Amino acid sequence: MHIKQLVMISLSCGVLACASPDLASDGSKDSTRSGRTDCIFRSSIRGYTVLDESNLIIEGSGRRNYHVALRRRAYGISSSWGITFDSPTGQVCAGFSEVVFDGHLDGESIPIASIRELSPEDHEDLLIKFGKKKPEIEQTPAPAEVKGAEVEELDTADTDDSSGN
Repeated sequence: MHIKQLVMISLSCGVLACASPDLASDGSKDSTRSGRTDCIFRSSIRGYTVLDESNLIIEGSGRRNYHVALRRRAYGISSSWGITFDSPTGQVCAGFSEVVFDGHLDGESIPIASIRELSPEDHEDLLIKFGKKKPEIEQTPAPAEVKGAEVEELDTADTDDSSGN
């Protein structure tokens, strides 16, 4: 009977960890997702893109992309041989899963702060924000002020008198 209770408590803790508030790597709450965090099945991970030392984009099955924010910087992650995910279950969730990367001799692991599924627009915006992609539409610069282009008004009263009217 005690084993059933322990199993239920363990499963409940796992579910609660996946439903914890979505925190960005700086600790602020992401207002676009209203406190929701997503989980990724470890077997569905197809690849990743390092945005910076504390942000990744994980490519999942079904052309899904996820923004993963780490709790602290992972120095050297962009030049590491690869990363893996350490999780007590088959799902990678914020709060109890970690990213392990081969950047150091000890295979450093860093806790995951948040995981958020990205829409195609959010995915492109993140790539542009972190300099991994150039925007398709270039914004035109504001027109510069040109010196010497002043307009001089003519006095119309002088031209009427000279015509003899």
